[in-house]
Amino acid sequence: MTKQMTVTQEATEILDRLGVAKAAWTGGTLASFSPVTGEQIATLPVASVADVGAAVERAQAAFKEWRLVPAPRRGELIRLLGEELRAAKADLGRLVSIEAGKIISEGLGEVQEMIDICDFAVGLSRQLYGLTIATERPGHRMMETWHPLGVVGVISAFNFPVAVWSWNTALAIVCGNPVIWKPSEKTPLTALASQAIFERAMKRFGDVPAGLSQVLIGAGDVGNALVENPKVALVSATGSTRMGRIVGPKVAARFGRTILELGGNNAGIVTPSADLDMALRAIAFGAMGTAGQRCTTMRRLFVHASVYDQLVPRLKKAYESVSIGNPLTSNALVGPLVDKLAFDAMQTALEASKSMGGTVTGGARASVEGDAAYYVRPAIVELPRHDGPALEETFAPILYVVKYTDFDEVLELHNAVGAGLSSSIFTTDLREMETFLSARGSDCGIANVNIGTSGAEIGGAFGGEKETGGGRESGSDAWRAYMRRQTNTVNYSNALPLAQGVVFDIE
Repeated sequence: MTKQMTVTQEATEILDRLGVAKAAWTGGTLASFSPVTGEQIATLPVASVADVGAAVERAQAAFKEWRLVPAPRRGELIRLLGEELRAAKADLGRLVSIEAGKIISEGLGEVQEMIDICDFAVGLSRQLYGLTIATERPGHRMMETWHPLGVVGVISAFNFPVAVWSWNTALAIVCGNPVIWKPSEKTPLTALASQAIFERAMKRFGDVPAGLSQVLIGAGDVGNALVENPKVALVSATGSTRMGRIVGPKVAARFGRTILELGGNNAGIVTPSADLDMALRAIAFGAMGTAGQRCTTMRRLFVHASVYDQLVPRLKKAYESVSIGNPLTSNALVGPLVDKLAFDAMQTALEASKSMGGTVTGGARASVEGDAAYYVRPAIVELPRHDGPALEETFAPILYVVKYTDFDEVLELHNAVGAGLSSSIFTTDLREMETFLSARGSDCGIANVNIGTSGAEIGGAFGGEKETGGGRESGSDAWRAYMRRQTNTVNYSNALPLAQGVVFDIE
């Protein structure tokens, strides 16, 4: 961004280059702000509850056509999407930085994640396999078949405004399903841009049914209407645990499916044998990256007493010296918090930490871009015990540090929180590593050794346990959530033996 160009002007130029119609982001009632400067960059028209119903009907009609298209052919559409994303990477990544406040490399990295999941999904389109199963009846064959599921609703959060949509959409499309996307009210422009890019891919593909991919801009009433609609077969929702407690029961009440990606109070353990140089770098990125606004952010750190005085002072020094600034005009490593609510929540948690005897390093508001933007120095909180605010997720760059001496005890403390998303251990001790990865070790969906809690690749299934919701997205066999399993038995004999030796002879 040049000095002469405002954030709003740059966003306007990017949206124009990406082919987003001006009517989609002007003249409406939903105000979009850039956390980079705090300025308003758009006013978007919003969908109504009636619009949600109409979108679901269009998607249902699209499903009846798209489910009949061979899966490898469906994969071709996603291949074209990957090509379009490669061409648009610089612009879309920049728009992510403008609207979500990420530093440039993270904005570009998020788009690269979209490209990577497209590559994965293209290969997957030829591997939607079932099993052949041994049967007890002679002259029979038993197998499982996977079929398209139906309309998929995606509700995404502000911190990964485009990657989460792509994880779901790339898989859902190759699995034969249409997608309706309700993005965060804080990041609607990146959603419109992603849809415009996908529409270019659909145009190149040719015969795509109307309603295969739709975006609904709006507030909670729009998301709620999507959640409650009985024709939405699967709701994939990313956000807070509080949100998941609302979404999960509503979808379950109508016997729909959910993929819930919720909170993460993630921890790392630094053992006596750890490579402290490696641990320092991993912890710094895991705890400060994205200004602490990742679901996989490292929020708790357990350090063995024997290395505590070697590591923690170095970590505090890194926190005190890390660069904070406008991600569009500087090479700063830490950008802004998304808004004032995030800043206030951080300050409340820090005050609670002090009241229980915690020692706070950092946490003050930084003077960047005036009063309308909320930049803050990341905070380290040395706690006398694992308690208080450390047991809850605060979506801000706060790292709670606790000293430990016993490995079995620290495993218990590690698991003593509601969320169970990501975790890590820094060790060169084989027994500690394997114990951490064992059934009595980390209770999280992601458990890493000698890397931090953030930065998951798309090849593995992403998600967590307990209050994180149990959902899985992205790689491995996460595709199965977007399909329905059917068990088939074929009798090719001249007899009719019954299972379990049942005899039912009639004259």
